[in-house]
Formats: sequence, C-alpha cells, structure tokens
Amino acid sequence: MDLPRVFTVREGGHRIHNPLTSAKLATLGEALRLPPGTRVLDLASGSGEMLCTWARDHGITGTGVDISTVFTRRARARAAGLGVADRVRFVHGDASGHVADPPVDLAACVGATWIGGGVAGTAELLGRSLRPGGLMLIGEPYWRRTPPDEETARTCHATGIADFAELPDLIGRFQDLGYDVVEMVLADQDSWDRYAAAQWLSMRRWLDRNPDDELAPPVREELATEPARYARGTREYLGWGVFALMER
Repeated sequence: MDLPRVFTVREGGHRIHNPLTSAKLATLGEALRLPPGTRVLDLASGSGEMLCTWARDHGITGTGVDISTVFTRRARARAAGLGVADRVRFVHGDASGHVADPPVDLAACVGATWIGGGVAGTAELLGRSLRPGGLMLIGEPYWRRTPPDEETARTCHATGIADFAELPDLIGRFQDLGYDVVEMVLADQDSWDRYAAAQWLSMRRWLDRNPDDELAPPVREELATEPARYARGTREYLGWGVFALMER
C-alpha cells in the first residue's frame, strides 16, 4: 500500500503537497484561533507540515494518516526536527478507513477528497472523527472561471467541466450538506506557481540522477509538456482553497 513512485518524484521538494504556501498555511492556522491542546486528525497528511508547524506555533496535538511511506517518513523527520514529535504522530495507512477514537476537535482532509469519493463522502468520513461542535477542514479545487470548453478543462487535469464548481457553488454545496462555512484561505496564482513549478525542478534533478530508471521516460514526457499545459490551463482557470466548516 503506497503512492505510485511518480508522486514522490514530482513532489520530492515539497513540504506542502497542495497550492498553499507556508505563509498561507500559517494564515490558516492563525485564522482558526486554535487553543493549545486542540486535538487534530489530518487524513492524507502528506509530509506533515500542517500538523508539525501548528504543533510548534499553536500547541496543538494530533495524528496524521497517509498512504505514502516516503511522505510519512518525512513527516516523522519534520516533527523531530521541529521538536514536536511528542505532540504529533504519523501513521502509514489508508486514510479512507481511519476514524479517531476518541473524537477530535478538528478533522481535516486538505486536498485529497478522493479518499471519501468526493466532498460529500469526505465530509461524512471526517464527521465520524469529530466531536460535536468541532471544526472540519476540507481542501478542494474550484473553477476560478469556468473553462470555455471540455478540452480546456482537461488541461487542468480535470476529466471535464463538471468535475468542479465555481467558488460560490462550492460554498453552496458545503451549506447543502448541513455545514456553515466559517473560514477559508484560498490559493492564488503565485501559490499555484510555487506548487506546480517546483515540481519541474524536482523532476529534472531526478532525471539527471536517474537517467536509466524505468520511470524516466514518463517523467521526461511530463517535464516536456507540463509547463505549457499548466500555463494554458490550471493557472488561468483552476482555484483551490481550504474551507473550515461547522455542522449547522
């Protein structure tokens, strides 16, 4: 049970595996007004930057669960490096089946709603780990502006326009599920650049070190095509944000 290797090649230089910069992640932690001792569950926790930095900056405690062995090792190393390994722990496992016991104060899935089959299923999954009155965090793409055609939508790594909604409609979807949207921090084009463009340097350096690896041809193809694809599609049309929800 692990992520395909190409993910760890592509995002080998990332601490945050979504288009939030470290400054925006810090802004989110401050905006939520987390008291020391807040108990957090982070499903699909990646390299653990949210839990580790919030443990350092806000005194939270928590557990991260991720399917990647590489990212889980990095998360544990990050916790040790920041001196918070006694407050946060990282579990290698399938986040789609993980439920906290006892329930937590904040349950998060930031950028991986496929673990619940989409927004509704992920909200239901997170809700099983959340105490009454707790906070839920969901990170999700939306259309900054709807693409003019299906081909353009596919340049944004969508299967089609119907994959995502525009921001007001995404907020409405959370509300239809029975939640108040109580905070949000949104990516902008600069933070998208930092997420996407950093992947290109990681891929190129990996290719230089591993020219004969069986993964080299698809990584070379991705590096040759992805910058223009990103500039033409994702950067212009796709938004992304983290939304804080409380059950109504």
